[in-house]
Amino acid sequence: MLIAGFPAGAWGTNCYLVAPAAGEECVIIDPGHQAAQGVEEALRKHRLKPVAVVLTHGHIDHVASVVPVCGAHDVPAWIHPSDRYMMSDPEKALGRSIGQPLMGELTVGEPDDVKELTDGARLDLAGLEFSVAHAPGHTKGSVTFRLPESSDVPSVFFSGDLLFAGSIGRTDLPGGDHAEILRSLARVCLPLDDSTVVLSGHGPQTSIGRERATNPYLRDLAEARPGLGGGATAPPRRGM
Repeated sequence: MLIAGFPAGAWGTNCYLVAPAAGEECVIIDPGHQAAQGVEEALRKHRLKPVAVVLTHGHIDHVASVVPVCGAHDVPAWIHPSDRYMMSDPEKALGRSIGQPLMGELTVGEPDDVKELTDGARLDLAGLEFSVAHAPGHTKGSVTFRLPESSDVPSVFFSGDLLFAGSIGRTDLPGGDHAEILRSLARVCLPLDDSTVVLSGHGPQTSIGRERATNPYLRDLAEARPGLGGGATAPPRRGM
């Protein structure tokens, strides 16, 4: 399997290109602010042909390049219906203006072909099977994508802004809910094997085992199940 990732834009949002191997079809995950050039460079470097864009949620730092990327390659974008409005109205999702100079650089709106994600769906794209889990808390429509373990590669979990190395997503923007993100972490993350590789929306690669042992949120949840109390303090603000 080939996974090419890079941080893009003002918020350092991780964009990923996923394919069975170089020279094959690929899926693009979260082409955010100023990601279009990096996407094109990765496509050329690895000789990849995109077949879809999939989005972990609708914040502008994760979707800002969806229109140009989808338009350049005539591919659909997949997003949960609860976050779909954010592609056309990013300021509403933030509860404030993010500033005219920044907004002037962005092409907001939907691509020509938008498909909606559902909890428990299986997406067969580019010869890969992505399992979708609805994981609200950071936003109402946040989702994660997981690739199954294979003979030579552990399971890979694209967590978006649900789970980071050492922390979790912020919940202070419209649609955020701290209690809800804790429930999503318990339901979606805790059952995963320790060997599962975590590729998040911001920051470095980690694993479920490492986060279960060191992340205060997962550690508290694991100790507190089935009650979801936990005593971790509010997370640092990473991305949007």
